[in-house]
Amino acid sequence: MKITGEMLIGARSVRGSEGIVRSINPATGEEIGPEFGGGSAKDVDAACSLAARDFDAYRAIDLEQRARFLEAIAQGIVDLGDLLVERVMSESGLPRPRVEGERGRTVGQLKLFAGLVREGRWLDVTVDRAMPDRKPLPRADLRAQKIPLGPVAVFGASNFPLAFSVGGGDTASALAAGCPVVAKSHPSHLGTSELVGRAIQKAVADCEMPEGVFSLLVGEGNAVGEALVAHPAIQAVGFTGSRRGGRALVAIAAGREVPIPVFAEMSSINPVFVLPGALAERAETIAQGLVDSVTLGTGQFCTKPGIVIGMEGPDFDRFERAAEASIEAKSATTMLNKGIHSAYEHGTKQWAGEAKVSKLASGQAASATCGGQPMLFATKGEPFLTTPALMEEVFGPATLLIACRNEEEMVAVAKHVSGQLTATLQLAERDIELARRLVPVLERKAGRILVNGFPTGVEVSHAMVHGGPSPATSDSRATSVGAMAIERFLRPVCYQDFPAALLPEPLQDSNPLHLWRLVDGKLQQP
Repeated sequence: MKITGEMLIGARSVRGSEGIVRSINPATGEEIGPEFGGGSAKDVDAACSLAARDFDAYRAIDLEQRARFLEAIAQGIVDLGDLLVERVMSESGLPRPRVEGERGRTVGQLKLFAGLVREGRWLDVTVDRAMPDRKPLPRADLRAQKIPLGPVAVFGASNFPLAFSVGGGDTASALAAGCPVVAKSHPSHLGTSELVGRAIQKAVADCEMPEGVFSLLVGEGNAVGEALVAHPAIQAVGFTGSRRGGRALVAIAAGREVPIPVFAEMSSINPVFVLPGALAERAETIAQGLVDSVTLGTGQFCTKPGIVIGMEGPDFDRFERAAEASIEAKSATTMLNKGIHSAYEHGTKQWAGEAKVSKLASGQAASATCGGQPMLFATKGEPFLTTPALMEEVFGPATLLIACRNEEEMVAVAKHVSGQLTATLQLAERDIELARRLVPVLERKAGRILVNGFPTGVEVSHAMVHGGPSPATSDSRATSVGAMAIERFLRPVCYQDFPAALLPEPLQDSNPLHLWRLVDGKLQQP
């Protein structure tokens, strides 16, 4: 398969005419061909109108066909082989094992949603049969199911060229729900996006899906993305990126004549609370695990531990020394692009410039163009509570140690942090009572709470929650990873006193799709 630099609008390949967009190798700074033509407002309208035209046809396709379509996309991504792996490596600076692992996760997500589609519980079928003889008033026949929202705009992410991009979790869950997708390539991964987009386009044709089920746009600057979110055909948005970018899209969506939901994953510092008993028992082990987590993927995971909170004293001093030694042993590795590298340097300089923050250690110096040097900083509880800049995410391989005077200050720090994707407790048996104080606070702050682990590494499963209160995401009721991600793109509809001939299949008395259903308040197996 050849990368052409074209956009995909339904079954067509279209050369954009609004400027030129180029991929850059972050390790060398060199351009990677071919050049891509930027899309126009006309291209956005063509893709969105096509998605709206084919929405009803796509959502009417039976669940088995929809599941096979998702599996065909997964196989198409696998079939791209080394062509895809090597393009991702050149556009992102990521090593082969990471790219191959991310490809496996992307394929796994698609297969998970295929299985979910077949099972059908996500339709949430509920039947309350008529009670004409009920006194004092009869009850109508009421039946409800969830239906897809409509066409979804998906924005490719910078830090996951596959798993959170054109064929990633947002696209997989939207297609699973029955929603056409209009995706926008991330400018750092143009070739990767086209390859995956063409695999999806091929699956659309092979599975005889309506062509408007998928389109892929390219844009220089923000114009294409803004036009996409503003287009009246789009009914929801999936986004992973910066706080500024996410909030800009939320504002556009809220300002439409008919507002729509934006599910934006934006910013998280993922606090790790290292409790006294855990420090006493295994300070050095925790320090090593922490630094490995902070530097994994050059610190460019949205779940990277950005702050670490402990109680001052000899055990925290041991922990600090071990973390320093571990950071110093780490090498600088290539960051995803020049903009991310520049923001990382700005963030670490800002930390270093704070009067009550100390820079404890640095890793080995960078040699690559966009090399991210690991760094370790430290402060006390009181400065953290009174310095807003220390709450800002520094996206890259750096973390801030916070020494608290006592339990009260530790709890105050927990209450002070904003919404997070994750919060972690490193604890021992003797820490249970302190943990009991922290857990209710952290439940209000984070979408996932871990014990004796580290937050990098997000399992794609039925129970996973990858979300949290703002600014972690724009909607804390949702997750962007795992089976529950499908719920973002569904809404309930109730059918009252419908004749049998008009009822959707899931609501028919015979249950022809063999779904789990709640009937008159009792859960029934198929």
